[in-house]
Amino acid sequence: MCKALENLQRYLINRGGFTPLEADQVVASFTTKVLRKHQSLLQQGDVWRYHAFVSKGCLRTYTVDEKGLEHVISFSTENWWPGDCESLISGAPSNYNIEALEDCKILLIHNEQFIDICRQVPGMNNMVNAMYQRSFAAAQERINAFLQYTAEEKYRYFIKKYPAIPNRVPLHMIASYLGITKETLSRIRNTLRKEMAAGV
Repeated sequence: MCKALENLQRYLINRGGFTPLEADQVVASFTTKVLRKHQSLLQQGDVWRYHAFVSKGCLRTYTVDEKGLEHVISFSTENWWPGDCESLISGAPSNYNIEALEDCKILLIHNEQFIDICRQVPGMNNMVNAMYQRSFAAAQERINAFLQYTAEEKYRYFIKKYPAIPNRVPLHMIASYLGITKETLSRIRNTLRKEMAAGV
């Protein structure tokens, strides 16, 4: 078994509570896709038909508005499941792009195969439901934070919740995710560096 599949197997056992036999059965249905930096996993206008697991790398999900401006929706690193749930369920063209920010190894399973696996391995349904619940709770938390927080509070919230991402993602993309300008984010980061240097 390749390392990418071993990562998923470990995830299923440690996070999903699967037995090794169940994990092997699930993993056998996935295929490995290598994405080079800047390659796309999904392009706006295409229909998303898969479930994807990040074994290695970092990706961003973003939209492009009528003026050509990019708006980052999320980042996905190891052990995350990027994709477009709305397009997957409805069959409608996606409004999102998913791009590799690093060289990535992604594990993919077509939705029809995924449904079959959920029938064969009951634990899959429990894991998927738990994932959706966590995703919904995180989305609510983010909306609440972004409605109430100042720009500096948004960045503090971001680095506390996702401490590894700032070192892997360009500054302008983090600014886009936070809904602030790159210049504002640069000022905030400089302020935080001074606080750390002063031991505040």
